[in-house]
Amino acid sequence: MDILTLVGLIAGVLIVGLAMLANASLLTFLNLPGLAIVLGGTLAVTLIKFRLPGVMEAFKLAFSAAFIDKVERPASLIREVGTLANVVRKDGVLGLENHQTGNPFLRKAIALCVDGHTPELVEDALAQEAQQTVERYDVAERVFRGIGESAPAIGMLGTLVGLVQMLNTLDDPSSIGPAMAIALLTTLYGAFIAQLIALPLADKLQLKAEDEARNQLLIMTSVQSIMRGENPRVMTELLSSFVHPDQRSGLAPQREG
Repeated sequence: MDILTLVGLIAGVLIVGLAMLANASLLTFLNLPGLAIVLGGTLAVTLIKFRLPGVMEAFKLAFSAAFIDKVERPASLIREVGTLANVVRKDGVLGLENHQTGNPFLRKAIALCVDGHTPELVEDALAQEAQQTVERYDVAERVFRGIGESAPAIGMLGTLVGLVQMLNTLDDPSSIGPAMAIALLTTLYGAFIAQLIALPLADKLQLKAEDEARNQLLIMTSVQSIMRGENPRVMTELLSSFVHPDQRSGLAPQREG
Protein backbone atom coordinates (compact mmCIF):
# COMPACT_ATOMS: atom_id res chain seq x y z
CA MET A 1 0.00 0.00 0.00
CA ASP A 2 1.21 3.51 -0.84
CA ILE A 3 0.94 4.89 2.68
CA LEU A 4 2.20 8.36 1.76
CA THR A 5 -0.85 9.03 -0.42
CA LEU A 6 -3.19 8.15 2.44
CA VAL A 7 -1.15 10.23 4.89
CA GLY A 8 -1.15 13.22 2.54
CA LEU A 9 -4.89 12.99 1.89
CA ILE A 10 -5.76 12.69 5.59
CA ALA A 11 -3.36 15.49 6.52
CA GLY A 12 -4.76 17.82 3.85
CA VAL A 13 -8.37 17.21 4.83
CA LEU A 14 -7.52 17.49 8.52
CA ILE A 15 -5.66 20.80 8.16
CA VAL A 16 -8.42 22.37 6.09
CA GLY A 17 -11.07 20.96 8.40
CA LEU A 18 -9.40 22.33 11.53
CA ALA A 19 -9.03 25.75 9.89
CA MET A 20 -12.73 25.71 9.01
CA LEU A 21 -13.75 24.74 12.51
CA ALA A 22 -11.54 27.32 14.25
CA ASN A 23 -14.29 29.93 14.54
CA ALA A 24 -17.34 28.13 13.19
CA SER A 25 -19.21 24.84 13.27
CA LEU A 26 -19.16 22.21 10.55
CA LEU A 27 -22.74 23.03 9.62
CA THR A 28 -21.62 26.54 8.67
CA PHE A 29 -19.75 25.05 5.71
CA LEU A 30 -22.44 22.58 4.71
CA ASN A 31 -24.73 23.57 1.88
CA LEU A 32 -26.32 20.64 0.10
CA PRO A 33 -27.63 22.54 -2.97
CA GLY A 34 -24.19 24.09 -3.51
CA LEU A 35 -22.48 20.74 -3.09
CA ALA A 36 -24.93 19.17 -5.54
CA ILE A 37 -24.16 21.90 -8.10
CA VAL A 38 -20.40 21.28 -7.85
CA LEU A 39 -20.50 17.48 -7.80
CA GLY A 40 -23.25 17.15 -10.39
CA GLY A 41 -21.85 19.84 -12.66
CA THR A 42 -18.31 18.44 -12.50
CA LEU A 43 -19.57 14.93 -13.25
CA ALA A 44 -21.64 16.22 -16.16
CA VAL A 45 -18.70 18.11 -17.68
CA THR A 46 -16.45 15.06 -17.24
CA LEU A 47 -18.95 12.80 -19.03
CA ILE A 48 -19.22 15.34 -21.84
CA LYS A 49 -15.43 15.44 -22.26
CA PHE A 50 -14.74 11.71 -21.94
CA ARG A 51 -16.40 8.39 -22.66
CA LEU A 52 -17.97 6.54 -19.74
CA PRO A 53 -15.63 3.49 -19.96
CA GLY A 54 -12.66 5.86 -19.88
CA VAL A 55 -14.01 7.63 -16.79
CA MET A 56 -14.64 4.34 -14.99
CA GLU A 57 -11.17 3.07 -15.91
CA ALA A 58 -9.69 6.37 -14.71
CA PHE A 59 -11.21 6.00 -11.24
CA LYS A 60 -10.08 2.37 -11.09
CA LEU A 61 -6.53 3.29 -12.09
CA ALA A 62 -6.50 6.27 -9.72
CA PHE A 63 -7.45 4.08 -6.76
CA SER A 64 -4.79 1.55 -7.73
CA ALA A 65 -2.14 4.21 -8.32
CA ALA A 66 -2.92 6.16 -5.17
CA PHE A 67 -3.38 3.41 -2.59
CA ILE A 68 -1.81 0.22 -4.01
CA ASP A 69 1.91 0.40 -4.76
CA LYS A 70 2.23 -2.40 -7.34
CA VAL A 71 5.13 -1.03 -9.35
CA GLU A 72 8.25 -3.14 -8.91
CA ARG A 73 11.62 -1.60 -8.27
CA PRO A 74 14.02 -1.70 -11.27
CA ALA A 75 16.72 -3.40 -9.18
CA SER A 76 14.37 -6.30 -8.43
CA LEU A 77 13.45 -6.66 -12.09
CA ILE A 78 17.09 -6.57 -13.17
CA ARG A 79 17.94 -9.41 -10.80
CA GLU A 80 14.97 -11.41 -12.04
CA VAL A 81 15.72 -11.02 -15.75
CA GLY A 82 19.37 -11.77 -15.01
CA THR A 83 18.27 -15.08 -13.53
CA LEU A 84 16.16 -15.72 -16.63
CA ALA A 85 19.17 -15.07 -18.84
CA ASN A 86 21.14 -17.70 -16.90
CA VAL A 87 18.30 -20.19 -17.35
CA VAL A 88 18.19 -19.60 -21.10
CA ARG A 89 21.96 -20.06 -21.42
CA LYS A 90 21.71 -23.35 -19.54
CA ASP A 91 18.42 -24.88 -20.71
CA GLY A 92 17.36 -22.82 -23.72
CA VAL A 93 14.23 -20.70 -24.06
CA LEU A 94 11.97 -23.58 -23.06
CA GLY A 95 13.64 -23.50 -19.65
CA LEU A 96 11.57 -20.37 -18.91
CA GLU A 97 8.30 -22.30 -19.12
CA ASN A 98 8.13 -23.02 -15.39
CA HIS A 99 9.28 -19.59 -14.22
CA GLN A 100 6.70 -17.83 -12.06
CA THR A 101 6.62 -14.03 -11.94
CA GLY A 102 4.25 -11.49 -10.48
CA ASN A 103 4.87 -8.96 -13.26
CA PRO A 104 2.17 -9.32 -15.97
CA PHE A 105 4.32 -7.68 -18.65
CA LEU A 106 7.27 -9.98 -17.96
CA ARG A 107 4.89 -12.95 -17.84
CA LYS A 108 3.62 -12.06 -21.31
CA ALA A 109 7.18 -11.65 -22.59
CA ILE A 110 8.11 -15.10 -21.26
CA ALA A 111 5.01 -16.67 -22.83
CA LEU A 112 5.84 -15.15 -26.21
CA CYS A 113 9.42 -16.40 -26.04
CA VAL A 114 8.42 -19.91 -24.94
CA ASP A 115 5.87 -20.14 -27.77
CA GLY A 116 8.76 -19.84 -30.22
CA HIS A 117 7.87 -16.53 -31.83
CA THR A 118 10.53 -14.59 -33.69
CA PRO A 119 12.39 -11.81 -31.84
CA GLU A 120 10.77 -9.25 -34.15
CA LEU A 121 7.25 -10.45 -33.33
CA VAL A 122 8.02 -10.54 -29.59
CA GLU A 123 9.38 -7.01 -29.76
CA ASP A 124 6.34 -5.73 -31.68
CA ALA A 125 3.88 -7.41 -29.32
CA LEU A 126 5.57 -6.02 -26.23
CA ALA A 127 5.85 -2.55 -27.76
CA GLN A 128 2.13 -2.58 -28.55
CA GLU A 129 1.30 -3.69 -25.00
CA ALA A 130 3.48 -0.91 -23.58
CA GLN A 131 1.79 1.65 -25.83
CA GLN A 132 -1.66 0.55 -24.66
CA THR A 133 -0.56 0.91 -21.04
CA VAL A 134 0.70 4.43 -21.71
CA GLU A 135 -2.59 5.36 -23.37
CA ARG A 136 -4.67 4.04 -20.45
CA TYR A 137 -2.69 6.06 -17.94
CA ASP A 138 -2.80 9.10 -20.22
CA VAL A 139 -6.60 9.00 -20.45
CA ALA A 140 -6.92 8.53 -16.68
CA GLU A 141 -4.59 11.45 -16.02
CA ARG A 142 -6.52 13.68 -18.42
CA VAL A 143 -9.79 12.73 -16.73
CA PHE A 144 -8.56 13.90 -13.33
CA ARG A 145 -6.89 17.00 -14.73
CA GLY A 146 -10.23 17.75 -16.40
CA ILE A 147 -11.98 17.34 -13.05
CA GLY A 148 -9.39 19.63 -11.50
CA GLU A 149 -10.13 22.27 -14.12
CA SER A 150 -13.92 21.88 -14.10
CA ALA A 151 -14.63 21.77 -10.35
CA PRO A 152 -13.47 25.35 -9.56
CA ALA A 153 -15.27 26.68 -12.64
CA ILE A 154 -18.50 24.92 -11.66
CA GLY A 155 -18.00 26.24 -8.12
CA MET A 156 -17.77 29.77 -9.49
CA LEU A 157 -20.91 29.15 -11.51
CA GLY A 158 -22.68 28.11 -8.32
CA THR A 159 -21.43 31.25 -6.63
CA LEU A 160 -22.91 33.38 -9.40
CA VAL A 161 -26.22 31.57 -9.02
CA GLY A 162 -26.14 32.25 -5.28
CA LEU A 163 -25.30 35.92 -5.82
CA VAL A 164 -28.25 36.35 -8.17
CA GLN A 165 -30.52 34.79 -5.60
CA MET A 166 -29.04 37.07 -2.93
CA LEU A 167 -29.65 40.18 -5.01
CA ASN A 168 -33.28 39.21 -5.26
CA THR A 169 -33.57 39.50 -1.47
CA LEU A 170 -31.88 42.88 -0.95
CA ASP A 171 -35.03 44.17 0.65
CA ASP A 172 -34.08 42.08 3.70
CA PRO A 173 -30.61 43.28 4.83
CA SER A 174 -30.36 40.61 7.52
CA SER A 175 -30.30 37.87 4.86
CA ILE A 176 -27.42 39.32 2.83
CA GLY A 177 -24.58 38.03 5.05
CA PRO A 178 -25.78 34.40 5.28
CA ALA A 179 -26.71 34.38 1.60
CA MET A 180 -23.26 35.64 0.62
CA ALA A 181 -21.62 32.92 2.74
CA ILE A 182 -23.71 30.23 1.10
CA ALA A 183 -22.92 31.62 -2.35
CA LEU A 184 -19.17 31.43 -1.68
CA LEU A 185 -19.35 27.85 -0.43
CA THR A 186 -19.65 26.46 -3.96
CA THR A 187 -16.30 28.04 -4.84
CA LEU A 188 -14.86 26.44 -1.72
CA TYR A 189 -16.20 23.03 -2.72
CA GLY A 190 -14.77 23.35 -6.22
CA ALA A 191 -11.33 24.38 -4.99
CA PHE A 192 -11.33 21.60 -2.39
CA ILE A 193 -12.12 18.90 -4.96
CA ALA A 194 -9.56 20.23 -7.42
CA GLN A 195 -6.62 20.96 -5.14
CA LEU A 196 -6.92 18.17 -2.58
CA ILE A 197 -8.28 15.31 -4.69
CA ALA A 198 -8.33 15.60 -8.47
CA LEU A 199 -5.02 17.31 -9.30
CA PRO A 200 -2.93 15.31 -6.78
CA LEU A 201 -4.40 12.09 -8.21
CA ALA A 202 -3.56 13.26 -11.73
CA ASP A 203 0.05 13.85 -10.67
CA LYS A 204 0.16 10.44 -8.98
CA LEU A 205 -1.14 8.80 -12.17
CA GLN A 206 1.56 10.56 -14.17
CA LEU A 207 4.22 9.29 -11.77
CA LYS A 208 2.90 5.73 -11.92
CA ALA A 209 2.76 5.87 -15.71
CA GLU A 210 6.41 6.89 -15.81
CA ASP A 211 7.33 4.03 -13.46
CA GLU A 212 5.39 1.53 -15.58
CA ALA A 213 6.95 2.79 -18.80
CA ARG A 214 10.44 2.55 -17.30
CA ASN A 215 9.89 -1.02 -16.11
CA GLN A 216 8.39 -2.11 -19.41
CA LEU A 217 11.30 -0.62 -21.32
CA LEU A 218 13.67 -2.46 -18.98
CA ILE A 219 11.87 -5.75 -19.64
CA MET A 220 11.79 -5.22 -23.42
CA THR A 221 15.50 -4.40 -23.45
CA SER A 222 16.33 -7.46 -21.36
CA VAL A 223 14.19 -9.79 -23.49
CA GLN A 224 15.93 -8.57 -26.63
CA SER A 225 19.30 -9.22 -24.98
CA ILE A 226 18.25 -12.70 -23.84
CA MET A 227 17.01 -13.67 -27.30
CA ARG A 228 20.29 -12.46 -28.78
CA GLY A 229 22.13 -14.74 -26.38
CA GLU A 230 24.06 -12.00 -24.61
CA ASN A 231 26.06 -12.77 -21.48
CA PRO A 232 23.86 -12.28 -18.38
CA ARG A 233 26.47 -10.19 -16.61
CA VAL A 234 26.95 -7.94 -19.63
CA MET A 235 23.17 -7.58 -19.91
CA THR A 236 22.94 -6.70 -16.20
CA GLU A 237 25.64 -4.09 -16.61
CA LEU A 238 23.72 -2.48 -19.48
CA LEU A 239 20.46 -2.56 -17.52
CA SER A 240 22.07 -0.93 -14.49
CA SER A 241 21.47 2.44 -16.15
CA PHE A 242 17.82 2.06 -15.03
CA VAL A 243 18.93 2.17 -11.39
CA HIS A 244 20.39 5.01 -9.35
CA PRO A 245 24.20 4.63 -9.06
CA ASP A 246 23.94 4.22 -5.27
CA GLN A 247 21.69 1.16 -5.72
CA ARG A 248 23.65 -0.77 -8.35
CA SER A 249 25.48 -3.11 -6.01
CA GLY A 250 24.15 -6.66 -5.90
CA LEU A 251 22.50 -6.56 -9.32
CA ALA A 252 24.55 -9.45 -10.71
CA PRO A 253 22.25 -12.45 -11.36
CA GLN A 254 22.47 -15.55 -9.19
CA ARG A 255 23.12 -18.73 -11.08
CA GLU A 256 20.49 -21.39 -10.66
CA GLY A 257 21.79 -24.74 -9.61
